[in-house]
Amino acid sequence: MLRGLYTAASGMIAQQRKADLLANNLSNADTPGYKTDQSSIRSFPKMLLSYMDKNGTTGEVVKSVGSLATGVYMQETLPLFKQGDLKETGNRTDLAILDQASPQGSLFFRIDDGNGHEAYTRNGNFTVNPEGYLTTASGHYVLDENGGRIQTGGTDFSVDAAGAVTENGRYAGTIGLAYAQNPAQLEKTGDGLYTLANNGALPAAGQNGFQIKQGCLESSNVDETKTMTDMMSAYRSFEANQKVLQAYDASLGKAVNDVGKV
Repeated sequence: MLRGLYTAASGMIAQQRKADLLANNLSNADTPGYKTDQSSIRSFPKMLLSYMDKNGTTGEVVKSVGSLATGVYMQETLPLFKQGDLKETGNRTDLAILDQASPQGSLFFRIDDGNGHEAYTRNGNFTVNPEGYLTTASGHYVLDENGGRIQTGGTDFSVDAAGAVTENGRYAGTIGLAYAQNPAQLEKTGDGLYTLANNGALPAAGQNGFQIKQGCLESSNVDETKTMTDMMSAYRSFEANQKVLQAYDASLGKAVNDVGKV
């Protein structure tokens, strides 16, 4: 009976974590470049039950009862790196990547994480700091194709489809893009940034098909209708496991308070 309690409790924990993940997706539905997180729920290894049976001629023998499931857990969460819709803003510091690369990979803006390493983002909601450098909204420098900072001098600059930045006819650099053939290897670090494990660096985008769109932002790829449906499903599963837990608790109560008196 105690195994049933643990199994139901593990289901409640997994569904609660899934609901938290879905709520975070909904809260970022309007965040430019946000990639929706997906959860993967797996079951714990099954237990094979057996018992000892006495046989008059051969003594004790082991007989199989069968397998027993022992609950579930959230194994991992992975972002869905699907191209979001482009939304025109008219702001010259807003940039968006129109990703035309292979569907298995994804392109990212190269960002200085502030610790001497590269980070990556799809959020092109950039600005120009007081020193005239192009930065993210949180102040991280946007890097060019050679890993250097891009100094535009002001907000009156132009970016062509290949990412070349010019300001009053002066070439200021080319927006640095990185290509991840397997985006699942990236880890979220906050502020819409991703990094590689052990401070690794992605290769340059090279000639992978893309266009930079100035005055546009990439919307999040959160499907709000599906997310709300999944959230209701998670709550229903949580409630079902809760009722099972309550039933086991009531049975234990009877076993201790009523049967135990006999």
